[in-house]
Amino acid sequence: MTIGRQKLSEYDKRIERAKYLAAEYSFAAKPLKFYEQITQFQQGLFATLVKEWGEAAVTPSGGAFRAELNLAVLLPQYSSFLALVEAHAPKPLGAAATDIAREGSAAWVELLTNYWRDGGRADENGMSRSDSGRPVLREFLARGFLQAYAEFLGEAVAGGVADGTPYLCPKCDSLPLLGVLRPEGDGGRRFLHCAFCAHEWGFRRILCPACGEEREDKLPVFVAEQFPHVRVDACDTCKHYIRTIDLTKDGNAVAEADDLAAIPLTLWAQEYGYTRIHANLLGA
Repeated sequence: MTIGRQKLSEYDKRIERAKYLAAEYSFAAKPLKFYEQITQFQQGLFATLVKEWGEAAVTPSGGAFRAELNLAVLLPQYSSFLALVEAHAPKPLGAAATDIAREGSAAWVELLTNYWRDGGRADENGMSRSDSGRPVLREFLARGFLQAYAEFLGEAVAGGVADGTPYLCPKCDSLPLLGVLRPEGDGGRRFLHCAFCAHEWGFRRILCPACGEEREDKLPVFVAEQFPHVRVDACDTCKHYIRTIDLTKDGNAVAEADDLAAIPLTLWAQEYGYTRIHANLLGA
């Protein structure tokens, strides 16, 4: 199994789409330009991982996805990531990066190890652990850095084929970030996109990925005229929602980038009492 070139080209698509959307939607330009910077760093880190391990499937130590956190490879890259955030992030996040940079490598190891253990996972109430009290700014400083590492393992680790309709990622046991409708036949097939490793797996169209509600009248779908290809798939039973990028309506969309542009949909959902299953990289 080779993974390098294809995945690196996906980063190119995210970067180009972010540029396009930043020009199209002025209200989302700043977060999209910051996302572009972060994605360029992630692409470079992913390329480093490919050089380190090659393009063949890897086996995590201990056999478990999250057992594999190679700090010898990662730590030398972390100061560059913090410097990028300091230079380009909004002031509160930049200040948090400055603080972490000053704390030194022992603090970096603790931050990264804790996020690698818990990031993307649900707590005992089925909520994202990101919503359970962990400092949001510090979480970004782990998540933004480790995302490329998680995506590398998600691509490189064998197995993880979905059996049935799993609510959590079959690769890393994390919550879904997004839904994606991909053209298939005369319609679209629904996939869920992992919040941690970006793996996608098939999922039933009429089913809440938070609580399992399957009554269609309890699963309203909302679409704004401004974003006809971005849906809010809500559940009136558990009051959660997942944002879905409909590629049958816009084949040029790139799920991660288009999600970040749809800021008004986040505000709308919050106003009507819906909570996202898992926030995106920028906390929306």
